[in-house]
Amino acid sequence: MRAPLRSRIFKIISEEAELNNVRAFVIGGYVRDFLLKRPSTDVDIVVEGSGLELAENVAKKLSVGVTQFKKFGTAMFRYRGMDIEFVGARKESYTSDSRKPAVENGTLEDDQKRRDFTINALAFSLQKEDYGSLIDPFGGLDDLRDKIIKTPLDPRKTFTDDPLRMIRAIRFATQLQFTIHRDSFASIKQHADRLHIVSQERITAELQKIMASEKPSLGFYLLEESGLLQKILPELSALKGAETMEGKGHKENFSHTMEVLDNVAKESNNLWLRWAALLHDIGKPATKHFDKKTGWTFHGHDFVGSKMVPSVFRKLKLPLGEEMRYVRKLVKLHLRPIALVDEVSDSGVRRLLFDAGDTIDDLMLLCRADITSKNPATVRRHIGNFGRVSQRLIEVEEKDAIRNFQPPVSGEKIMETYGLPPCREVGLIKDYIKEAILDGKIGNNAEEALALMEERARELGISKPVDKDK
Repeated sequence: MRAPLRSRIFKIISEEAELNNVRAFVIGGYVRDFLLKRPSTDVDIVVEGSGLELAENVAKKLSVGVTQFKKFGTAMFRYRGMDIEFVGARKESYTSDSRKPAVENGTLEDDQKRRDFTINALAFSLQKEDYGSLIDPFGGLDDLRDKIIKTPLDPRKTFTDDPLRMIRAIRFATQLQFTIHRDSFASIKQHADRLHIVSQERITAELQKIMASEKPSLGFYLLEESGLLQKILPELSALKGAETMEGKGHKENFSHTMEVLDNVAKESNNLWLRWAALLHDIGKPATKHFDKKTGWTFHGHDFVGSKMVPSVFRKLKLPLGEEMRYVRKLVKLHLRPIALVDEVSDSGVRRLLFDAGDTIDDLMLLCRADITSKNPATVRRHIGNFGRVSQRLIEVEEKDAIRNFQPPVSGEKIMETYGLPPCREVGLIKDYIKEAILDGKIGNNAEEALALMEERARELGISKPVDKDK
């Protein structure tokens, strides 16, 4: 099989390799995606010889700047929207306590042997005599056709050498919707304990790619089945299973969470909204309780789960700023819209708009995704009820403008009016006005708010200062 490789960059690399008396090959992800007819802008060139020198010569020919990483023996440049990276062919050897290999120069065959999966060991020749020919020593093309993730060597060696490859296998299976070969998956289960030598940053980078995939639940089911999830995110693994007492059972919360995650993924590419879906029920194991009259309850799991979010983010080394606060807020509020179904009061809607602010649309998407049942009629009924809540949110916001609420009377105005320093009484007056607006006792406007300010100030025994100049 020969690939056309029509882009000018490949011709130039081929010509420069010949002039430098080295052999060059396109390898890895670009070849895989080319054969799958998937777009790819990352091109890896492996060179039997100096990758740094060939990169410099090609970049000079193209009049582009090149960045060298001499410590790793790699060089790269950007050309017409593609990132081209060069590296010398190498072979690797590992010690049992590190995933960082000892490296020495090698051949293309050596380089292909060190690759993680057969579908990533595929290469196209850039030599004039067989330009574009596929080099496939491990049957990667057949595995692409059969949709199989398989290691090129004994999986025990592949995963022992670099345990991150276990999560990469699951990530590729999720992204491509492939199946992991039974021997490879058995080896992942066998070597799950090796994950401890991998940095959290590398693990989380793979998790993020799973989360960004079309159907992220595929990856989390594999992580759970393999035993890796318990080591990475035990708070999520704890949702697995369902108990029955006195003939009463509860929903299997892990599979429910997976369904919610996929429901959100169908509607939004927002990675942090997907994280909110993944974590929305993590407070349930800690709040699970059996009541003989009502059955199983999880009262307060929204609040408990929101308290758990920062520790999960810290452990996974996810951002602790705006992204974490967003996820925490959605986890905390995810039951609020559903609670309004029984009584869609204007006051309840105003308070939800006030508390959610800019996240209200994402919160409503999450809550709709949270409606799951094996009974289609039940889902239709709940979605119908939820639709009424959504409509009331629109109507109340148009009328009262509560979203991103800014009090019509500021603390500065109260202090100026009564000659007060920052103090408890200023907060009491502000809160009184806010609660009155949210309860619908007054409108969200300065005139009514100022009148209420004066009323509350009198109740607190606060009077305006006397102007001595008058």
